Amino acid sequence: MDAVQTDHLKAYGIAYRHLLNNRELDWLLNYRAGAFMFNYSDDLANECKTNGVYFEPLSGTATAQVYAEVQDETKNMELVHLEKVAKIAVYVPPNALPWDDAVQLALDYAGIPYEKLWDEEVLQDKLKSYDWLHLHHEDFTGQYGKFFGTFGASPWYLQQKKINEDMAAKLGFKKVSDLKRSVVKKLKEFIANGGFLFTMCSATDTFDISLATENTDIADVMYDGDPYDQLANSRLDFSQTIAFQNFKIELNPYVYEYSDIDPTNDILMVGEYSDYMNLIDFSAKIDPVPSMLTQSHTNLVKGFLGQTSGFRKDKLKPSVTVLAMNEGTDLVRYVHGNFGRGTFTFFAGHDPEDYQHAVGDPPTELSRFKNSPGYRLILNNVLFPAAKKKKLKT
Repeated sequence: MDAVQTDHLKAYGIAYRHLLNNRELDWLLNYRAGAFMFNYSDDLANECKTNGVYFEPLSGTATAQVYAEVQDETKNMELVHLEKVAKIAVYVPPNALPWDDAVQLALDYAGIPYEKLWDEEVLQDKLKSYDWLHLHHEDFTGQYGKFFGTFGASPWYLQQKKINEDMAAKLGFKKVSDLKRSVVKKLKEFIANGGFLFTMCSATDTFDISLATENTDIADVMYDGDPYDQLANSRLDFSQTIAFQNFKIELNPYVYEYSDIDPTNDILMVGEYSDYMNLIDFSAKIDPVPSMLTQSHTNLVKGFLGQTSGFRKDKLKPSVTVLAMNEGTDLVRYVHGNFGRGTFTFFAGHDPEDYQHAVGDPPTELSRFKNSPGYRLILNNVLFPAAKKKKLKT
């Protein structure tokens, strides 16, 4: 999985499907940028050839030498055995919004199967059937992405608002914000019970904002029919959040921002051609989970924007692990944490291969970005739940 690999993304699909067929493999952390080791078969070799994935057959002696190197205590490498694939779900609304979702693009391109669900299925406890959940670019505050000022009269915006309001009414909620908060509580319960949550863009910070605002109203009239609470910022409850604390809500309904967690304006000042995040270098033997999540063939990953483009470091709870940030700044882009028996991983930004993906832009063609380190980070998250539990020292 180093620079010789011809299609990093499809290699993850081969690994996932191998596990799905009740077979096992090893993930060699930090060995040639996180190589996968399989027992050889003609079927597997043909699948690699069909998908354009580079592989190297090894003799028994060569294999033993690789394992010896990886397990050498002087080397920052580790062997993680993958044995039970995670069943995947994607939380996504039923209407076709004018933007795509990077995780679905990655799963589709890699050939990794998943199922879709939304609010009704979550509240009906359908999450119990899944191990790993991705949240589409949702706004869990009930403010429809705060797009009112720019797109309030657009047909897609009005459709989005109606679908959410209809679902809230169907499920017995007076406001969409109340529905979304109930959904977030179920998602929080999913993590606590051992689930793996991965989310990007606005579904990262609005998750915690929704939890922190249970005792107040932050949505203005155009969003929920009544004014926001002028004292909302003094009524936030950070004891309910899982990743962020000590933040302030942006209450102006015309400002395209939820809170001061997100440093998008600071990142814009850095500029596209200087915006790179550094992956943190972890000890693979001591910290295998963050090591799995940061496996890449480059430690410097091109930044990318979203409605939520990053997280200010001083807004993170002390228990949260920073996986990537802009060096020399407080601009964090990728974090991981434990909650209950499960984990959450938040990756800021919208599309790793489209710096400033705008509403209405076409989906990224991943066949043009087979070796994308940003998309590879997404797929690390899909595989790490398959790791043998005794290896997951946290």
